[in-house]
Amino acid sequence: MSPGGRFCEDVAESRMAFADSDVATSTGDVRTSPFRKAAPGLLGIPGMPSNHNVHDLLECPVCMNLMCPPIHQCPNGHTLCSSCKARVHNCCPTCRNELGNIRCLALEKVAESLDLPCRYQIYGCQDIFPYYSKLKHEKICKYRPYNCPYAGADCSVTGDIQLLMMHLKNDHKVDMHDGCTFNHRYVKSNPQEVDNATWMLTIFNCFGRQFCLHFEAFHIGTAPVYMAFLRFMGDDDEAKQFNYSLEVSGSGRKLIWQGIPRSIRDSHRKVRDSQDGLIIQRNLALFFSGGNRQELKLKVAGRIWKEH
Repeated sequence: MSPGGRFCEDVAESRMAFADSDVATSTGDVRTSPFRKAAPGLLGIPGMPSNHNVHDLLECPVCMNLMCPPIHQCPNGHTLCSSCKARVHNCCPTCRNELGNIRCLALEKVAESLDLPCRYQIYGCQDIFPYYSKLKHEKICKYRPYNCPYAGADCSVTGDIQLLMMHLKNDHKVDMHDGCTFNHRYVKSNPQEVDNATWMLTIFNCFGRQFCLHFEAFHIGTAPVYMAFLRFMGDDDEAKQFNYSLEVSGSGRKLIWQGIPRSIRDSHRKVRDSQDGLIIQRNLALFFSGGNRQELKLKVAGRIWKEH
């Protein structure tokens, strides 16, 4: 048995369903799509499969997804997708021979002949694409699911806005409010523990849309800071239709931030690290808090409005 042979045998027997949307697409796209084109040279030739079974030719034996170029094959002609080739340590999962770097150009031509619906058709996308265009489109499709905007854990839930709203309310117990103006008070007994102040998330329903207000403590370099910012539950082009302001005041002073909410397509960390929001140095935050400066008591007011 060649090195890694047992691994390949396990993969072949279990037919594990690895998911890799960038390099493969579901065979269901072909099975259910009325927009299939006949693969050149396959029809009318004795011994060759019909167009009805083209998906069987392109189905990866490991992940069960539809293969797209580059499609690899072993010396015995067994094929698999490029993503699974890396996973099986260059060992054919069917015959356990070494894969090498052989391309299956015939199947690549078959893949190029297909027209397929977007994989996000179930979310509302009705577009049909040639195979290569389909893969590029799906990376930016406006109907693709959103990631959960909750920042306190590595949540893997994805879905449309309605599903995420139910998820945030039921699973993360996020506070939700109606209205386009708000006043929040953030209190912490030991503001020296910046790393432990972590974050807070509140959802606002405004203009029939949903906005995520984040507040957290972290470090910029070695400087401890607090930051508040707003994210829009939708795409970037829609987010740009809105503006918001945040204001923190106390001890006769006032600090104001105005900006455009970021789409939740941008991760919480990406927005935070870009410093696109109201940033308050810890010493200034304690000054706003008043008293003996031993407790954080920040009052943050805000407003959301729509540009016409």
